[in-house]
Amino acid sequence: MKILDTIAAVSTPRGKGGVALIRISGAEALAVASAVFTPMGNKDLSGIQPNRAVYGNIYETSVCGEKICIDDGMATYFKAPRSFTGEDTVEISCHGGVLITSCVLSAVLSAGARQADAGEFTRRAFLNGKLDLTEAEALGSLLEAKNINQLHMARSTMKGILTDRTKALYDSLKAMLGSIYARIDFPDEDLSDMSTEKMIEVIEEILDKTQKLSETYRTGRAVSEGIKTVICGRTNAGKSSVYNRLTGDDSAIVTDVEGTTRDILKETVTLGKTTLRICDTAGLRATDDAVESIGIEKALAEIESAELILAVFDTSKPLSEEDMAFIGKLLTMSAPIIALLNKTDLCSENDTAKTIEKSFKNIVYLSAKSGDGFDALSDKVDSLFIDGSLDLKTDAVVSDARQYASLVRAAEALRNALSALSEGVSLDLCCIDIENAMQALGELEGREVGEDVVSEIFSKFCVGK
Repeated sequence: MKILDTIAAVSTPRGKGGVALIRISGAEALAVASAVFTPMGNKDLSGIQPNRAVYGNIYETSVCGEKICIDDGMATYFKAPRSFTGEDTVEISCHGGVLITSCVLSAVLSAGARQADAGEFTRRAFLNGKLDLTEAEALGSLLEAKNINQLHMARSTMKGILTDRTKALYDSLKAMLGSIYARIDFPDEDLSDMSTEKMIEVIEEILDKTQKLSETYRTGRAVSEGIKTVICGRTNAGKSSVYNRLTGDDSAIVTDVEGTTRDILKETVTLGKTTLRICDTAGLRATDDAVESIGIEKALAEIESAELILAVFDTSKPLSEEDMAFIGKLLTMSAPIIALLNKTDLCSENDTAKTIEKSFKNIVYLSAKSGDGFDALSDKVDSLFIDGSLDLKTDAVVSDARQYASLVRAAEALRNALSALSEGVSLDLCCIDIENAMQALGELEGREVGEDVVSEIFSKFCVGK
């Protein structure tokens, strides 16, 4: 079986560096490592003490069977089950050149190991009970973290905070189900101390906790995956300047000439605690320019699919008929809208600000040129997508769509169970809904998840993880 193979891979990024690490895991890890690594003093690697690094030489075997020293480095043996994968594991550290790293890995593979698949080390850790599925997903998020908030959230999930919450819900349902089955199987023995009213009370409490946990997904998704955000407005309102200020780069061309932006510019940025997948769009106006018209059509399509709209208005000029038409269009959108009253550094007496304030609930005054007002924008965005009562370092936060879907299914099953109990449906039928809720919660942490789901999750990991 493939799971019984001894696997190996480079676990450090490809390229030049001070040190590279080759990880070997499986029942034959120590034998494979011993074939390529000899501790100083010609000692046998198999006799080294676990969890202690030793210095030695690294060899490859030529076609003639001659052992050739190719590098020196360190080797550390982690004896099962006290390793990341739960299997015997040896990690060999060599010098971090591209060629030498490749040569050491080739020597390890020639000694009997197989090249690890993407995410196979973490997958084995999951299969061996070293971490559950939510913790494995959190490890992937940790590796991909782009800001400190993502890192904090991933670390808290890796520590089992989310698992503990879902396991407590699962165990509560399991205990109640046992009481119900005792009542069904032995109706004359009075083995169950839980009345129907008490069952309803317990399920309501579990449902409330499940729903509250699922509601954290709005925050978790905003921090980890990000919110699709469209910057839009009339030509020369300052959209590209806002885009450049948010990205910290002059990637969007800014000139006094109207219609400069034709295509969609996209970038992912962190603003406060929220991750924004922002795009700068062409200025909205009537035009006979064929190329600009295509850009405007793309802009309108982006606005339709946006999860957050940053509508930029030039406060130094009176609103035009096209501005008013743009406002009317925005008011039909379901996504949250933040009206950015730009160019506050250019003082001008007009009714633009008053009109905008009457039309939109979320208003931010700023100057894309000077940077004034962007702290207020950050606070405003966080207020829309981040639950301020959550501590990303210590609270259970759902950040993955798969986890959220499991909680939604669990909540739906619990509502069905409540409805059945309230209507006097037989207890054995009510148990089906409770079991469905338990299955959904079990899928969240990987108890009853399918092989296709597991494969999809670990395929996103790098080969060395």
